[in-house]
Amino acid sequence: MTHPLEPMLRPKSVAVIGASNTPSRIGGRPIHAMKTAGYKGKIYPINPNYETIQDLPAYAKIQDVPKDVDCAIIAVSAKVAVQTLRDCADHGVKSAVMFTSGFAEQSEEGAEAQREISEIARTSGMRIVGPNCLGVFNISTGWYGTFSNAPGALLLPPGPIGIVSQSGAYGAHVFAVSQLRGVGANYWVTTGNESDVDVAEVIEYYAQNPEVKVILAYAEGMKNADRVCSALEKARDAEKPVIFMKVGKTEAGAAAAASHTASLAGADAVYDALFKQYGVYRAETTEEFVDIAYACQFGKYPKGRKIDLQTISGGVGVQMADASVKYGLEVTPLPAATQKKLKEIIPFAGVNNPVDFTAQALNDPKLMETNIRMTIEEADFDSHIVYLAGVPASPFTRDACLQIFTNVRHDYPDEVLMMSLIGPKDVVTPFEDLKIPCFEDPSLTVRAMAALNYFGEVFARGRPDVPPELPSGALPAPTEPIAEHEAKKLLASIGIPVTREELVQSAGEAVKVWRDIGGAVVMKIASPDILHKTEIGGVLLKLNSEQEVAEGYATLIERARKAKPDARIDGVIVAEMVSGGVETVMGVVCDPVFGPAVMFGLGGVFVEVLKDVTFRLAPFGVDEAYRMIEEIQGRAMLDGVRGAPPSDIKALAEALSKLSVFAAANADTIETIDVNPFIVLPDGAVAVDALIVPKEVSK
Repeated sequence: MTHPLEPMLRPKSVAVIGASNTPSRIGGRPIHAMKTAGYKGKIYPINPNYETIQDLPAYAKIQDVPKDVDCAIIAVSAKVAVQTLRDCADHGVKSAVMFTSGFAEQSEEGAEAQREISEIARTSGMRIVGPNCLGVFNISTGWYGTFSNAPGALLLPPGPIGIVSQSGAYGAHVFAVSQLRGVGANYWVTTGNESDVDVAEVIEYYAQNPEVKVILAYAEGMKNADRVCSALEKARDAEKPVIFMKVGKTEAGAAAAASHTASLAGADAVYDALFKQYGVYRAETTEEFVDIAYACQFGKYPKGRKIDLQTISGGVGVQMADASVKYGLEVTPLPAATQKKLKEIIPFAGVNNPVDFTAQALNDPKLMETNIRMTIEEADFDSHIVYLAGVPASPFTRDACLQIFTNVRHDYPDEVLMMSLIGPKDVVTPFEDLKIPCFEDPSLTVRAMAALNYFGEVFARGRPDVPPELPSGALPAPTEPIAEHEAKKLLASIGIPVTREELVQSAGEAVKVWRDIGGAVVMKIASPDILHKTEIGGVLLKLNSEQEVAEGYATLIERARKAKPDARIDGVIVAEMVSGGVETVMGVVCDPVFGPAVMFGLGGVFVEVLKDVTFRLAPFGVDEAYRMIEEIQGRAMLDGVRGAPPSDIKALAEALSKLSVFAAANADTIETIDVNPFIVLPDGAVAVDALIVPKEVSK
């Protein structure tokens, strides 16, 4: 494997600048850890005050060390750290791990020094992680470029998990918790202030590294959108699950993140969009973070959502069924013939799904094996969870339980199985060796299976569709404020249907347009300086007579002049009154990191009160638009309720995709777009109102 981070994460030689003879001190810990772990490379302690450090020859400065140093640990004060880095770069050191703090996280003076660090990395090619980081390690090689207590937390042999965290303390916390949970990590990187190496580049390294099968990432903010997207795409293409803990959801959390790592937090909804788009699982808690990594490390992913629930407790079966529905899994009943056979075996059993084989399994454990085999062979389930409480740990049933699942795994090696049981490590480990993840809590077992299902779907669908091209007649994005009719003309030029309407400058013209439309109309003031027309009474509905239309024109002009005397008034829009259909809203917001993101939701109370919306980064294809639509809580409204016909989902998805392409093509010009309402009809869809705000206007 060749990657720019290879010298940092698999170094053959290490210099420790600021080395200490005391193993407990920051400059002494890496040396002690490497010596204890049997690191095979060369270690060069650097400190002018010693001849030897921890029984190794010491050097006064980096220039005294032989050439070809793969990585230097910087454990000196901030006032000399930048010059130390320059010396390393001049000496040909390939990478550096910078423990030193006191940079952008503390002051503007520190931020300026950090910019110097970035420049050293850029001009020399030496890769730098930090400053203000807890370091890196690679367990399999005995490389510990960290002053954390990670070596003391090590309980498991190296495994398939790669961990990366902006926060050093949280990264150490996750490693310790994951070891207790049975998650086998190998690589661990903390990026700190990210003067050079960031979380995204480490994800990219893990995506390309055959030793890493599952990626755990923690971040407070991201700065390089292209690198993030590219890294997540590489991980998805390699079918490596990325489990992400992104904090800073609230304003208070975002402010804390900025002060902690000098990061730009970005809008949380946009991060959700990023993760959904690239098949990342977003964890909410450390428990979930580690649990999902634990489940993923076994490398088995369901091919569908149909789940088989088997239990020794009827009550727990109900809990698992509820959790399955909550997490989007399908608790499909067993075939009638199979149910009949199971009833004959255990008359008191529940045989629908969940299958409750009752405490009778204690008298004859082989009944459990019969149950499991029958559901695998005769029903079309994608995954299976078996709840056994403490049965596998009981001296009366321990051996029988293990033999049953050994038999099942031997005969059905590809089935995705999980168990919920209570028992000590020596009980659990043999089941894990059979590639059967084990959880104590049955509902969390279901959550983990749902996460595996999510990754299974992500990997099965592969890369998303290529976004469509903009039509040749697409109008350019405005650089000055434009009125609604101009905004809708632009939408029409990119293929988004809009209402029939005309701009008029007199009551007589308004009446003529009303007659041409042949039905009730909506009348609105048209002004590039009045962005929110309803706030001044600038919209009139259901006008359907010559008198109503003529008077409506005069009313709108008068209200506009009174509310905004200096506003430019283009006239009045007379538009068809669209009836029926479902009101939705489409929009575009410009994120400072990721650029334009498209919003979709249902209109009315759903968007105003329930905030029932979802986002995607622009641009995207129609397939991604369909996934957006499916995420809305009020999705059933589009299927038709109370006798209403179903909406044209295809027209809606195409419009979302076209809007995303336009937004991406004009990312430097557009700040926001609102298409509200966008009415989805049984046949087609239509934009009723539109607002496009260029960047200059919003500032």
